[in-house]
Amino acid sequence: MKNVDYIIVGCGLAGISFCEVLKAYNKSFIVFDDASQQSSIVAAGLYNPVILKRFSEVWKAKEQLDIALPTYAKIEEELNTQVDYQHPIYRRFSSIEEQNLWFTASDKPALEPFLSAEIIKNTNPYIDASFGLGEVLQAGRVDTEHLISVYKKDLRDKDSIREDAFNYEALDVSEIDCAYKDLTAKHIVFAEGYGVKKNPYFNHIPLNGTKGEVLTIKAPKLKLDTAIKSSVFIISIGDDFYKVGSTYEWTDKTNQPTEKAKEELLTKLKTFITCDFEVVEHSAGIRPTVKDRRPLVGRHQEHKHLYVLNGLGTRGVMIGPYVAKKLFNFIEKDIALDSEIDINRFKDDLP
Repeated sequence: MKNVDYIIVGCGLAGISFCEVLKAYNKSFIVFDDASQQSSIVAAGLYNPVILKRFSEVWKAKEQLDIALPTYAKIEEELNTQVDYQHPIYRRFSSIEEQNLWFTASDKPALEPFLSAEIIKNTNPYIDASFGLGEVLQAGRVDTEHLISVYKKDLRDKDSIREDAFNYEALDVSEIDCAYKDLTAKHIVFAEGYGVKKNPYFNHIPLNGTKGEVLTIKAPKLKLDTAIKSSVFIISIGDDFYKVGSTYEWTDKTNQPTEKAKEELLTKLKTFITCDFEVVEHSAGIRPTVKDRRPLVGRHQEHKHLYVLNGLGTRGVMIGPYVAKKLFNFIEKDIALDSEIDINRFKDDLP
């Protein structure tokens, strides 16, 4: 039997974030991942401290960025690659009224570090933005697909990942530890995203799941090196390629792209991009979303060695490292979880 401190189930943004905390504290671990969940891979990867639909602050934006950005910098240094592309996000204004709302928001103390008070004049001939652009600071993009790919490779090189499905029936949980096939672990953290619906220990948590679809386009004339938010996001990923997203679908729980979503994205994109482009990829995934838009973190009510790290929603790049550290401190230092992320906030609603 091989003994480790932790088994982590899932190698998306949540699982990687928890791995990084364990590495910082010299804890041993094995990751299980069968690549069944696509939300982290197809995510646009933006980190944005402002809700641009209504010009309000993202929940705990500063605290999240203070942990997330050093986490990605550490990964880049250790794996000798780039995953974090720091650049502003520009909000396209559609009216004078939106400009005025932006000015009002930029005066608020919580938003002042993130919103430039200057209206940027559009100079790109292929972007329709006659009312100008608002600049969001301390923003950027994490290449989530590349991050997961290189992180898994590093785990393989260290014999720290098993790329097959976790068999819940093979798990034996005692008062002392957890036994799984040829492994024993002090704790197991389930970071499975929407895959938790198949987990008999945590399938009761109120994870809704929202399907999102993203296009990759090639637009050689556009020459945009940042991100613009209008009715959809368009995000430069280099070499004249751009991500366009995303849709929100609450009933379809498959990872299959749909023509309906593609047409929705293209229709919205063409309202402010005027050059020709080619669609080169169309992908879909189920975001692990929660009705109160807060993560789901905590311990199983009966099995004290089993934990869940889930519900990162649409902002996993920012939230993942923050909640991973919160969970580690809860497990190892007995520091209580904040009530707004603790799964126990829903205990009265559970069957």
